[in-house]
Amino acid sequence: MFDWNDLKAFLAVARGGSTLSGARALGVNQTTVARRIEGLEAALSLKLFERGQTGSRLTQAGRDLVEEAERVERAAERFANRAAGHQRGMAGSIRVTATEIMANHLLMPGVAAFRQRHPEVNVHLIVTDRTLDVEAGEADIALRSGSALAVSDLIARKLGDHDFALYCSRDYAARRGTPTPETLCDHDLIGGDMELADGPGMAWMFRQAGGKAPVTRSNTMSNLLHALKAGLGVAPMACQAADADRNLVRCSGIIEEARGSSWILTRRELKDAPRVRAFLDFIVPFLQEQSRLQIERGRQMQAQASAANDLSGTGRDETGAASS
Repeated sequence: MFDWNDLKAFLAVARGGSTLSGARALGVNQTTVARRIEGLEAALSLKLFERGQTGSRLTQAGRDLVEEAERVERAAERFANRAAGHQRGMAGSIRVTATEIMANHLLMPGVAAFRQRHPEVNVHLIVTDRTLDVEAGEADIALRSGSALAVSDLIARKLGDHDFALYCSRDYAARRGTPTPETLCDHDLIGGDMELADGPGMAWMFRQAGGKAPVTRSNTMSNLLHALKAGLGVAPMACQAADADRNLVRCSGIIEEARGSSWILTRRELKDAPRVRAFLDFIVPFLQEQSRLQIERGRQMQAQASAANDLSGTGRDETGAASS
């Protein structure tokens, strides 16, 4: 019977096209890789590669078995990640994943404050808008937001609720007039790409605009925020992030169907690990307090903007958006 190292050699040669490239990828010598391939072929009684001067080409049987070998590879990685999670105590590392906008606006200060209390714990941030598989061990802790949590065996703590509204930049409003939900068809719209395209705020905006095509697209909330600030057009944005930004103007009331919540999640077997418990017990109230302060700053800035509009004779329509 073959072992896992035989399959690793098989995948490395299949991906690299030769035993030499496979050896480089695995950090071993070429002879070792060739020997493992020969051993695997003997154990399976199958020819997996056609060897030639230009390299090693998969046979039909080899091509058929690559996908199965990749499944074994993913299972082995999950096994190793789970085992590593059990091995780590208070000293060690925690892998925390969050979207870029959550990491930059909320999480970074919290990690810094936590590290001052627990310098023996290293916090590895994985900043991505892609949803990592925490159950499979791609991260230890995740910050998630949305209208609801997917069903899973993960342990979750709710951090808070958040609202969305339409925004544009002050420069855009000066050039084109402040948009309202009723006049979106006359304005440039910033759409979403990949996971961001399916957001309820995006769907609502394009329905209000009668299906008008976007002038540009963003595939992360952070990029969308920068596109708004650059004056590219109008888009839905989390009020918590946008209301406190002096460069942005709110153009609508709260988008009811885009209301959501945020949570922090970890695996059941990790929740009582000393370093994870310490991090969760510290970061949850920290993030909740930061969110409260950010929302309060946003409300103050919105009130100041409303007062300034009243003094200048600029009213507001029934949506709560500034009208020019």
